[in-house]
Amino acid sequence: MSADAFWSDLIQRRASGRARGIWSVCSAHPLVIEAALRQALADGGPALIEATCNQVNPQGGYTGLQPADFVGFVRGIAGAVGFPVERLILGGDHLGPNPWRDRPAAEAMALADAMVQAYAEAGFTKLHLDASMACADDPPVVPDTVIAERAARLCAAAERVAPGRCVYVVGTEVPVPGGAAESLDHLQVTTPASARRTLDLHRTAWTARGLDAAWPRVIALVVQPGVEFDHTRIIDYRPEAAQALSACLPDLGAHVFEAHSTDYQTPAALARLVRDGFAILKVGPGLTFALREALYALELIERELLPPALCSQLRLSVERDMLLAPDDWARYYAGDAPQQQVLRAFSYSDRVRYYWGKPAIAAAQARLLANLEGRDMPENLVSQYLPQQYDAHRQGLIALAARALLLDKVQAALRPYARACGAGADGEA
Repeated sequence: MSADAFWSDLIQRRASGRARGIWSVCSAHPLVIEAALRQALADGGPALIEATCNQVNPQGGYTGLQPADFVGFVRGIAGAVGFPVERLILGGDHLGPNPWRDRPAAEAMALADAMVQAYAEAGFTKLHLDASMACADDPPVVPDTVIAERAARLCAAAERVAPGRCVYVVGTEVPVPGGAAESLDHLQVTTPASARRTLDLHRTAWTARGLDAAWPRVIALVVQPGVEFDHTRIIDYRPEAAQALSACLPDLGAHVFEAHSTDYQTPAALARLVRDGFAILKVGPGLTFALREALYALELIERELLPPALCSQLRLSVERDMLLAPDDWARYYAGDAPQQQVLRAFSYSDRVRYYWGKPAIAAAQARLLANLEGRDMPENLVSQYLPQQYDAHRQGLIALAARALLLDKVQAALRPYARACGAGADGEA
C-alpha cells in the first residue's frame, strides 16, 4: 500500500472496528533510521519517520539540518537499504513556535510559519501543528482558543505552498518533547470532554480561516492516554483509566488518536493502545536508548579483544563531551555528581542522544566499529553483553558483525510496535 493511501485506510479500518496502527520514529540518528526502514521493509508496510521542530528547522536545529536536508538524508538511507520511496512517509513533530518561545508571539509565529512551509515544500506530508507552548509575551497557560487559532494559521501556511498534499495532527494536551523533564507520580488522562472541545475549537478556527477543504485532512488528535517516562521510571498504560477516552472516539468523526511518549511500554500495552484507538504510536528516545546500550556493549566486547591503547574509548568520549557542553542535560538531571553521572549514561530520557553527532564522539564510534569490523567476534562474548542478539544469531537470523548487532538491537525495540500495529495483517501492506 502506498503512503498516500495509508491514512484513509487506517481511519476506515478504525471506523469498521478493525484495529490497525502505525509506529512513528522520531529520530535523526542514521542507524536508528536505517533500523526503522529495515523493520518496515520486513513488515511490508509504510515507514513513518518524523523530525521535531528542535531537531530540524530553517535555522538548522540541533542536528544542523534544514527540512530539505533531512528529506535528502532519509531518502538516501532508504535508497541504500532498498526501501521504496512511495512507502516512505515523512512527518514533522511539534511544529509551531516552540524553538522560539523565548521571543514575542508575533515573531515566534512568523518563524513557525516559515518552518511549516519549509517542511511542506521539502516533502513532509504529516504535520503535527503544536502551538501550545507559551511565547515570551503570552500568559503562562495559552488559552485553548489561541492555540487553535495559531494551529489554523500554521495549516494555512502549509496549504499555501503545498495545497492538498499534507495531513494534519492537532491537539493541546501534548506531552513534552522527548519525555518528562521531572519525576512523575501520575498522569491525568485526557477527558472525552477535553478531546471534543479541542476538535471543536480547531474546526471553528479552520473555518474562520477558510480552511474547510483542509479539515478532512486533519486525521488525528494528540491526547494523553496515561503513558509517559521520566529519567528512571515508566508510567505504563492502564486501559481502564483510558476507557472513557477510547469510547468517545467514534463520536469524533474521521479521526484517530496519536499517542506520544510510548517509549518503553510493554508489547501488551502497545497492542492494547492500538486496539483502544491510539493508532499512531510515537517512539524516539527508546530507540536511541537501545542504540546506546548496544554501542556500550560493543565497547565492552572491544575491551576484551584489544589492548587498551587501541580501544575506542567511546564511553569516555561521551562523558567528556557531556561535561564540556552540559546545556542539553544539566537542567534536567538532579542529584549529586554520582547520580548525574549515572543519568548521563542510562536515563530513560536519553539526553545523550543530543551528543552522538559531536565530532569526538562520532570519531570514537567510528573507531569502535572499525576495530570490530571483520574481526572474529566470539559467540560467548556476544552472549555475555548482547544476549538477545546472540539468540538471534544462534537462530541464523543475524551475523556476528558489529553493525548487524547494532541494527538488530534497535529493531528489537521496534518489533513490538510492528506487531501491535498489525504488520502484515490481512496479508496487506
